[in-house]
Parts: sequence; structure tokens; C-alpha cells
Amino acid sequence: MGTSKLIDTHCHLDAAAFDEDRDQAVQLAVEAGVEMMVLPSVLPRNYIDVILASQRYANCCYALGVHPMYLDSVKVTTMKDLDNLVEKTLKVENKLVAVGEIGLDFFETKENQTAQEELFAEQLKIAQRHDLPVILHVRHAVDDVLKHLRRTKVRGGIAHAFNGSMQQAEEFIKLGFKLGFGGAMTYPRATKLRELAEKLPLDAIVLETDAPDMPPEWLEKGSRNSPKELLKIAETIASVRRMSLSQIIEITSKNSMEVLPKLGDLCTRLEVLH
Repeated sequence: MGTSKLIDTHCHLDAAAFDEDRDQAVQLAVEAGVEMMVLPSVLPRNYIDVILASQRYANCCYALGVHPMYLDSVKVTTMKDLDNLVEKTLKVENKLVAVGEIGLDFFETKENQTAQEELFAEQLKIAQRHDLPVILHVRHAVDDVLKHLRRTKVRGGIAHAFNGSMQQAEEFIKLGFKLGFGGAMTYPRATKLRELAEKLPLDAIVLETDAPDMPPEWLEKGSRNSPKELLKIAETIASVRRMSLSQIIEITSKNSMEVLPKLGDLCTRLEVLH
């Protein structure tokens, strides 16, 4: 495949915020040069939403997992059900590219830390068992996430919305991970994020929107983010790194396909169809 197309490695197109115009949101993203969008689930009842969206749109694929902020959705059978669904899905279609969105979130509270870590550990085992990469949520919990990744080796993946230190970034890279950059990095005052975007090895960076969340600097505060904004996010990284937009698109797309091999296969098939 030619790598001149953008890849949004993290967006929630299944969210209710897109119920009125989901078809148009996908079309506008494609028109903006977005080749593929990865839709991570966040809790069991939206597994079907990301699966159906990926079946409806050629430019979408998905990940299955339980987000740490949805612990309340977890029942005794949740992990067994997820394991079975991953196993069955991998046998019948090729659009399941990762286990995610999984991880830890200690931003609002650490009172449920033990339960979060147990959930995360079980999902890492599922990814390991099926040789799938993972899409990680790491808010205010980077070192704890790294601890689990050293304990349960998985096939790399993406640290979504990375906001850690350069040293922590290097630890993720050693473990086979790429780091996701999106709307937060577009704010001029986000000096730490911009320094990371500038100084990290370019082969460690992938692009994301986290739509409908994490709106970039040019959208009105509180407004809905959308996958079509990925082009301007790529332009911001190009500016920060003093590189051409085409170079940024080519390299970050290549990175995405390397770290999510099944996504690479899908992009190749799309290219053949076109």
C-alpha cells in the first residue's frame, strides 16, 4: 500500500454524539485523507456497536476491551465472555485489530486501584493468548501500566493520549509500543506534549483524534471532535517537527500499520480495491 493516507488510531465513532450524522462524519474523514479509523470499545454493551460500525464502513476497524473507568459494567463472566468473543471473531472476520481500550486511570480516584489492576491484568492475558496488540489508556497511571506490561508480555500496541515523561516514553518504546498524539498536543500552551512530539523518535508516533472527545485547539471548547480533524493534527506535528506534512503522514501511517498488523492488512486490501 502507498502510505500517503492518514490513520486515526483511536476514535469512538460509535458514540451517541455521532448518531445524527455518522455517515457524514465518516465521509468527511475520508475526504480529508483518513484511510482508516480504529474504534476501541469501552464496555461490554458497546462491543456490538464497534463491530457493526466496522461492518458498515470499509474505512473502520475495531478493538474489544473494557475501559478502566467502566469498572461498574464488569460482571463475574465479563472476562470469559470477552475472551470467547475475541476467539470467535478472529475466526470469522479480519477487522478486530487489538484488545482495547484497556489500562488504568487514577485521575479521579485511586480508591478502586486494585480492581482496575485486576481488570487490566486479565485483559492483557487475553491479548497475550490471542497474540493481539493492545490499545492502552494510561491517564495518571503510566508507571503502573508499565509494571503490568513487564509482567505480562504482549505484542506491543499504542499508549493512547500519551502524556508522560521522555523516560516513560522510552520504556514504552522498548516494549514495542507506539505513542498516540492528538488534539491535546495542538494547544500552544501544551509545552510538554509538544516537546515530546518534537523530540521522540518519529517511528514511535501515531496519530489519533479520540473523537468525539479531546477537541483540538481550533474547535470551540466543549464542541464535538471528529476524525476529519486528523489532517490538521498531522499539520501541527509537521510544524512542531519542522517537517513536511507528507512525511509526517507517510511515517505515522507506516507506524500504525506496523504496530497493528491486522490494520496494515486492511489498508492493503483497501488499496487493492481502489
